[in-house]
Amino acid sequence: MEITLDKKTNTEGLIRIKLTEGDYQPKVEEKVKDYARKATIKGFRQGKVPPGVIRKMFGKSILVDEINHLLSHKINDYIKDNNIRILGEPLPNQEKAREIDWDAQKDFEFEYHIGMVEDFTYELSSKAKVKGYKIKVDDKTVDETISDLKKRFGKVTYPELSEEQDSIYGELRPKDLTTDNESLKREHAAIQIEKVDAAERKKFIGRKKEDEIEFEPSKVYTDPSLLQDLLGLSDEEAKGTFILKVNTISRTEPAELTTELFDRVFGKDVAKTEEEFVNKVRETISENYDRETNHFLEHLIEDYFVKNTEINMPAEFLKTWLKRTGDGQVTDEVLEKEFEPYVRTLKWDLIKNKIADDHKINVEADEVREKAKDMIVSQFGGQAFAEQLKDKLDAIADNYLANENGQNFMRLYNQLRAEKIMKHIRENITIEEKSVSLDEFKKIVSEHKH
Repeated sequence: MEITLDKKTNTEGLIRIKLTEGDYQPKVEEKVKDYARKATIKGFRQGKVPPGVIRKMFGKSILVDEINHLLSHKINDYIKDNNIRILGEPLPNQEKAREIDWDAQKDFEFEYHIGMVEDFTYELSSKAKVKGYKIKVDDKTVDETISDLKKRFGKVTYPELSEEQDSIYGELRPKDLTTDNESLKREHAAIQIEKVDAAERKKFIGRKKEDEIEFEPSKVYTDPSLLQDLLGLSDEEAKGTFILKVNTISRTEPAELTTELFDRVFGKDVAKTEEEFVNKVRETISENYDRETNHFLEHLIEDYFVKNTEINMPAEFLKTWLKRTGDGQVTDEVLEKEFEPYVRTLKWDLIKNKIADDHKINVEADEVREKAKDMIVSQFGGQAFAEQLKDKLDAIADNYLANENGQNFMRLYNQLRAEKIMKHIRENITIEEKSVSLDEFKKIVSEHKH
């Protein structure tokens, strides 16, 4: 057997494999004998079929299977032994393969087109500077959050007449109901009067059960999310005049700032005074903001490394590979739209993998098990749940990780590995943090081009 690599460029090449009869024939003969022992063929007792009959009936398919098996292993071993960093998978030269005469040939030559990645360097030091953001928690946000909490945990009553702080529930239908627009009827629609546009609000005040309120949804709520959440209508569906028939009016009397509210929101004795409650609300808002800013920071870190790390990519090979392995779904039109984002993702994966290799970032099975246990405990009631299970938690975690043919294990493994890589990157670069308001942060995110 002879295997050689012919580099066409630094990123593309041909692996050629030459086979002689001695490379594959011993295995072929083994399989012929195995077939002879197991085959059930009319006119022969099982296990007594002559090898010649097997060769005549199945010889070609046995030969093809064995050579394909041999090629698969040898090409993978060659790539691994020679530390060739490939992208995608080796693509066989189909035209050359079609020329093979399986009935007559004894020696064979195969070609595989491969895409390669040259070695590359990245900047992982304090010289690498990425801008990060910290959202300021202002008093207005804290006050609004506390106001919402007081309403959420307040006492609900059902008055006869609606007032500005109330919600109205009922059946919604188009004013001119026809068979064409009957699908726009909603049995359960809601109007939160406080969120209604000021110019339209008076239509909903002083209403009682069975009243019919005529309005244009697009004027009542200018926020598309409210149209969808409260009325169940999309921005497009909300055009025209509708009628809401009142079924229920609800009013929430805000809860008082007492230990009863503090315990219901954060758990018993977490906040014992109004000052502690306000501080805990501020802390919780800050933690929520931190999750948003950390997620965005990871995008900015990715942007930095993709932009500032030079990696030559075998673009034409990748396009060919995607089309050939895409089951007809990857067309030139699809590639034109999605190839650039695909290459960006591939480049970022290469950078992360190299960082992990260079800095010995590994994930052990015990770490995956602990991650699974934390996830299970979080989903089923926190630490109290963990105390109830005690020594059974390991078995539950192991069972979860084994499910779906080990995919749960790999999902958590990959998640942990990505977290470790990102943590290592953040610890070794310079993050220039800037304090911004929530509105400023939202504007920055909306204008960001990833």
